[in-house]
Amino acid sequence: MTDTRPAIFLDKDGTLLDDVPWNLNPRTMRLAPGAHDTLRLFASFGLPMFVISNQSGVALGKFDLQALSAVEARLRELAAEAGATLAGIYWCPHHPEGTVPAYTRACDCRKPAPGMLLRAAREHRIDLARSWFVGDILDDIEAGHRAGCRAALVGNGNGTVGHRTSLRGPGLVAGNLFDIARAIAYETECAS
Repeated sequence: MTDTRPAIFLDKDGTLLDDVPWNLNPRTMRLAPGAHDTLRLFASFGLPMFVISNQSGVALGKFDLQALSAVEARLRELAAEAGATLAGIYWCPHHPEGTVPAYTRACDCRKPAPGMLLRAAREHRIDLARSWFVGDILDDIEAGHRAGCRAALVGNGNGTVGHRTSLRGPGLVAGNLFDIARAIAYETECAS
């Protein structure tokens, strides 16, 4: 691709936000430790940031797809409070064992598949080879690698144990998001 730029892709629950299952209440959504400073740091580099999140609760009948509008609005507010803008938020509402027929299927967007990252790259002219996907589980790492990104793992204990393969091996691991952000920023600055 010509005229492309690198980006930062962030998983939502357990990475950008505290990991609270099925949390759709904007009043209880909280940034994870280090996330505020991470958003501010990436914004200072002018790197577009995207949230990439499986939301199987739609397919499982826990909530409607429309409920994610309030979640998206709150994510944008939290980013703005850190002086950052989210370039896009991508949801996968599918699950192969769902109960809502319209969303019950295997798909190419549910992580560890790379569909959401590939779509964001097409829509926003992103160079995936120069981009990072940061998540807290190995499915995030695999999705990043399948899309052609570098991948970093927040080692906060949220499913970081598992069978590692070349697709599931992170390039960076740190105990919190801000340590990863500083390492990515350092590498980005050195590459400039």
